[in-house]
Amino acid sequence: MAAKPGTTNMMPIISKVYCSPSEVVLAVRRRPNVANGGGFAVADSKQRVVFTVDGCGVIGRKEELILRDGEGNSLLLIRRKGAIVEVLSLARQWTGVTYDFLGSHKLVFTLKDPYNSCFSNKSPIRISIESKECSSYGSFEVRGDFPGRSCSIVSSRGDVVATIGVKEEVQQVMASRDLYHVEIKAGMDQAFVFGVIAVLDYIYDGSTRC
Repeated sequence: MAAKPGTTNMMPIISKVYCSPSEVVLAVRRRPNVANGGGFAVADSKQRVVFTVDGCGVIGRKEELILRDGEGNSLLLIRRKGAIVEVLSLARQWTGVTYDFLGSHKLVFTLKDPYNSCFSNKSPIRISIESKECSSYGSFEVRGDFPGRSCSIVSSRGDVVATIGVKEEVQQVMASRDLYHVEIKAGMDQAFVFGVIAVLDYIYDGSTRC
């Protein structure tokens, strides 16, 4: 659905609270002084933490991650599906699930990573939106080189909704895997974007993996 002139088309996949009317640039940093699998933190331009991701070193379970807001509240439980499901689909599958205050859960997205995938010569990683309320948004895919921190999340319509990169000055002083930035387009759900990035981080032996 096209936005009216002068308005931003919001895409609240997890919550409209995380949709901004203007483009947002957030910084991702590996958590310091934490054992392997500790996760990472996401901060805005004022150095305020807006999201954190707990890896298996924190929550004690492999192939499971938790996305939290800046106050520490759980937003998204992310886990890998079982081996039988993967054999049938020929792809590694991850799910993102939200929970309400009554404890009921809702499947938000499914991410499929083909076995032995490589961005340069294999199929891209695809993300399907499972929430009925967001079915009009279509699907998304990751294009580019996440391990090199140079990739984008693109909608099924071909629109780039988020870009992951490293500033030149950062490359000169530290490893880009430890500090990089994410540009998120106006209206896009930032929590959803970092839910996807959490899975990518785990797949490619990042800070969330033990």
